[in-house]
Amino acid sequence: MPSQPDVVVIGGGPAGSTASTLLAQQGLSVQLYERERFPRFHIGESLIPETYWVLERLGMLDQLRASSFVHKHSVQFISANGKLSAPFYFWDNKPHECSQTWQVVRSEFDHMMLNNARKHGVQAHEGVQVVDVLFDGDRATGIRIRTTDGTQDIHAKVVVDASGQSGLLQHKKKLRVWDPTLNKGAIWTYWHGAYRDTGRNEGATLVIQTPDRQGWFWYIPLHDNRLSIGIVGPFDYLFKGRESHEKTYHEEVERCPAVQERIAAATRITGYFATRDYSYRSTEVAGNGWVLIGDAFAFLDPLYSSGVLLALKSGELAADAIVEGLKNNDVSAAQLGKWGPGFNQGVDRMRRLVCEYYDGFSFGQLMRTNPELRGTVTDLLIGDLFTEKVDRVWKPLEALYPDGKTAPPQWFSGTPMEQAVNKSNELILPDGARP
Repeated sequence: MPSQPDVVVIGGGPAGSTASTLLAQQGLSVQLYERERFPRFHIGESLIPETYWVLERLGMLDQLRASSFVHKHSVQFISANGKLSAPFYFWDNKPHECSQTWQVVRSEFDHMMLNNARKHGVQAHEGVQVVDVLFDGDRATGIRIRTTDGTQDIHAKVVVDASGQSGLLQHKKKLRVWDPTLNKGAIWTYWHGAYRDTGRNEGATLVIQTPDRQGWFWYIPLHDNRLSIGIVGPFDYLFKGRESHEKTYHEEVERCPAVQERIAAATRITGYFATRDYSYRSTEVAGNGWVLIGDAFAFLDPLYSSGVLLALKSGELAADAIVEGLKNNDVSAAQLGKWGPGFNQGVDRMRRLVCEYYDGFSFGQLMRTNPELRGTVTDLLIGDLFTEKVDRVWKPLEALYPDGKTAPPQWFSGTPMEQAVNKSNELILPDGARP
């Protein structure tokens, strides 16, 4: 292992693989360190169309076209009373190849991404834990890894933290801010032989609301006749005063006929998984010699399946800033994080759509009163978040509010990061602890 590559990347998930591939494409020497060995399980299986443009730059599209992954053409919402919305077909809004995307098994997809990075010249090391980021004053100078032979220091011009929700630098520098509004959890499992539609609806993501609006189910068809089905709800509701994850899951299924009917003839093929307290952001996107991407910077919510897009996009933007910075001998926080404000604005647009749904937003009602906005809403759903053109949806949406209801509280909103601390009521705690 060279002692001083240009860039070291912590984590080999979609964000880390994206950044390292794009850096290597520009002739930089890149070493990536992943603590696990791929393929490994991960949740977050549904891609949205705007991932296409980053995947194209990575040279991944031919591999995805040749894969067994289910084609996804739309998303559809099912209300608490079982009424189906009209499908939001991506192609109808944007007739381009990007409007057909995939439902992926993440163990396979992430492995493809990491191997693709290797093909472009990235030295990717698996089963190696990064235990610390090294600093000279306030500038990151490398990482410390632990192997079977002990610890070793790897120096580099830039450190990219793509360590996922473990957030190595977030914890080291106490940067994590928990979302003051979103406080959800999820329980999920996998089924074989559950109902799926046909034709171009076969791969649609379904968002199924529970009858009392306490939560919603994701319903994602995967290849080999498998389905990923999970319940999302408020943390206290799903995890406090309940028994096992299995019992909670089936209690929620029994309360939701739209799910119950679809799995009536299916067989469960795995155990139960759970995650909680997952909505957060970092107060900084970069510092001198370091940058955060993917879940190491932020995670929003599984609603609308934005996770992989935000990982790919942040990896792309960070890589471009690093390439420019190294060319100009500038690895300052301002240079490495120049993409942060615009990226935060995009995340805030998706966050607002998430908060509106949890507050009772009805796609059907908005479409009936403002049919001209269908394309704009679809733009948001496909992940076209980094443009002001989609902001035209908010005022008509607010016009439908019942008396007394106000817009969801903003959080980052493209303002200086320090304001986020104040808006979240000082929710930065040691080591990311949650009250």
